[in-house]
Amino acid sequence: MVLKSTFAFVAVATLALFSGAPQAEAHSWADCIDWKFKDPKKPSWNDDGGHCTGYARRYPVSLNMPFGTQDKIYRYYQQDADPRVALPCNNRNDGYGSNETRANPVSEAYGGKFGRMTVTTVGDTLCVRWPAKNHAFPQYLIDRYVQINLSPVRNGKDITQMELLQNTVAKLDFANCMPGADIDHKACGGCFKVPRRAPGTYFLQWRWMLNQGQWYASCADIKINKKK
Repeated sequence: MVLKSTFAFVAVATLALFSGAPQAEAHSWADCIDWKFKDPKKPSWNDDGGHCTGYARRYPVSLNMPFGTQDKIYRYYQQDADPRVALPCNNRNDGYGSNETRANPVSEAYGGKFGRMTVTTVGDTLCVRWPAKNHAFPQYLIDRYVQINLSPVRNGKDITQMELLQNTVAKLDFANCMPGADIDHKACGGCFKVPRRAPGTYFLQWRWMLNQGQWYASCADIKINKKK
């Protein structure tokens, strides 16, 4: 598995080098937690194919940065390889340039210069979007996926990474991306059903494995309303 992962990394880097595509210094992050397609019959992750109605914590919408360029402000966060000690969310001190720790109240991480918080109901479909960042090669990213973890506890503090791993509600294909030559800024995404939860606000984690044991994470709060 280690040899396979090493080969995957080298192969991706080599393809990117000779593709003529713009190179990225970053790895991926959750660009949108609740993406709405303009035409559900022809789902598109591109900007002209829908709009975002829910974001990760303190997502800087006021900067109006083009899709996939938030690596310039170090939006991505690589966790410690050991999930027993890994911080679920970037706290700015141990990560890079984004603070995705829980706000008190949680609403302070949304609105104004930040994106809106996701509001949904049990059984609804949430579609999450992310940029490829030169890593969406299906032939090399076998078993590399996006993990969606959702706390079972409402309105409480963030749970640990180990607890989150016991509450994985979806695994999404990282390489589910739109076609195009710009492999750095391809728009990618996946959808899942909101599992049964009592009404309240919950902690959601987007977590992506690039190489074996190499994880990147984004954190969000989602408000789950009572199903009508």
